[in-house]
Amino acid sequence: MSAKMFLRTAVLTAILIAPTTVFANDPASNHLRIGWATVDITPDQPVVLRGQFHARVSEGILDRVTATALALEAVEKGATRDWAVLVSCDLVAIGDQLRDRVREHVRTKLPELDPTKVFLNATHTHTAPAFGNRSQDREAALAREYGWDLPPAWADWGIELAAMPGVEYREYAAVRIAGAVEQAWKSRKPGGIGFGLGSAVVGHNRLTVYDSGQSQLYGPTERPDFSHIEGYENHGVGLLFTWDRDKTLTGVVINVACPSQCSESLYQVSADFWHDTREELRRRLGPGLFVLPQASAAGDQSPHLIGRGSTRENAEQRMERITGRNRRQQIAQRLADAVVSVLPHLEKTIEWSPTFAHRVAQVELMRRQVSAEDVASALSESERWRQRYEELRRTIEEHPETRQNNRWYTEITQAYRRTMWGASVRDRFQLQRERPKLPCEIHVLRLGDLAIATNPFELYLDYGVQIQQRSRAVQTFVVQLTGAGTYLPTRRSVAGGAYGAVPASTEIGPEGGRELVEQTLALIESLFPKP
Repeated sequence: MSAKMFLRTAVLTAILIAPTTVFANDPASNHLRIGWATVDITPDQPVVLRGQFHARVSEGILDRVTATALALEAVEKGATRDWAVLVSCDLVAIGDQLRDRVREHVRTKLPELDPTKVFLNATHTHTAPAFGNRSQDREAALAREYGWDLPPAWADWGIELAAMPGVEYREYAAVRIAGAVEQAWKSRKPGGIGFGLGSAVVGHNRLTVYDSGQSQLYGPTERPDFSHIEGYENHGVGLLFTWDRDKTLTGVVINVACPSQCSESLYQVSADFWHDTREELRRRLGPGLFVLPQASAAGDQSPHLIGRGSTRENAEQRMERITGRNRRQQIAQRLADAVVSVLPHLEKTIEWSPTFAHRVAQVELMRRQVSAEDVASALSESERWRQRYEELRRTIEEHPETRQNNRWYTEITQAYRRTMWGASVRDRFQLQRERPKLPCEIHVLRLGDLAIATNPFELYLDYGVQIQQRSRAVQTFVVQLTGAGTYLPTRRSVAGGAYGAVPASTEIGPEGGRELVEQTLALIESLFPKP
């Protein structure tokens, strides 16, 4: 190459790369500011673990549960144009009361911010502390109707336990989560983002269907009448990376269609496979890496193996034995492999000033229509459990020494929760007449050609696929459990009659699911106008 041609090439190269450098370093330019923070939300005393019908009082800590916050601020001509704070929590769900308490603390700490633009999602680990659910007052009132005098703090479980009450943990966690929001917001600096798609086998549809057409949660597959697995699986891994102005990787958002419940039966606090995933990623990419996990639409998904109740060893169990890695560690390896395989390519596509917009909306969805027959069936089952609960309650009152037995509370708390679960159908039958629509908060965020869309439900995968396939964005992260929603099943799952699709499990049915899809897509489209 001649000296003249070399000089000309160098000038053209400088012209091409100059805008990126300006966006990343000039505070007066249009750019993105990014801040991260992680806080420990593990309590220092026993708590009730949420995720099963029966209570489990924690008997130690397997690994810490955390909240991770990512603050994103779009700056235009030196002024804030729009912003959002994403917070991921190692919890089973995000109750409305927990969300609202976090926002109240954020309002105090950062009065200049609109706290509704802070949204929380749960990873749905079944080994996280219970925090008192939104129906606690209703359950206390219902208990009084049955003649049971319960402290309001224990209306969730039907009996007082030697643990931190959920309402106390809620405040404990809210203060710390708000602190993470504050830290992330105050630490924001110019940076860039890049998004992409990896692949890892993590979740499986957990509903087994038999020749009769009936489906069963975790049903055995060795039965001669086993027909098929009910629904689709999505093994895509949505990835959003962040870099500082020096192009040093700072964090990653990982969006996976699977809840984190490998260890769901343990009596120890744990973040489940996300703990192993964070450890593995930090081992590979640096100890300071921030990792923000999101569960995509996964109400009918699970990390458990199909036919897990089988006495036979299957191929995946055999590989776990051969490799010496348990299920959580296998998933961590797969997710880390997905991240590091995509990262080198996305480092070439960093956006320093992506199109940015954040919309918060209250949508109203049609409640699932519960029939009088549904109510009668649910109340009949509830009555059976009520009788069992009262029998166990009398035994404990007459023989208080039974409280010294190991896990003495298991059966009575299950009987109580089952009683309330069935009785809730009657409440919903009344509500559908008085308030046929259920208001729900959803968020839609645009980052360049990426969209992030939230919902408060354990959303069945089909709805997530509908949103992603019809979205105007190049890639769309669906984020479930950003509120206190129940399962939102598909029509075929309702017909199958498995656990997550029965009336007691749901507030919104397939009609409301379709409304959620359409309203989410309309919001996305408003941020991605037609060319």
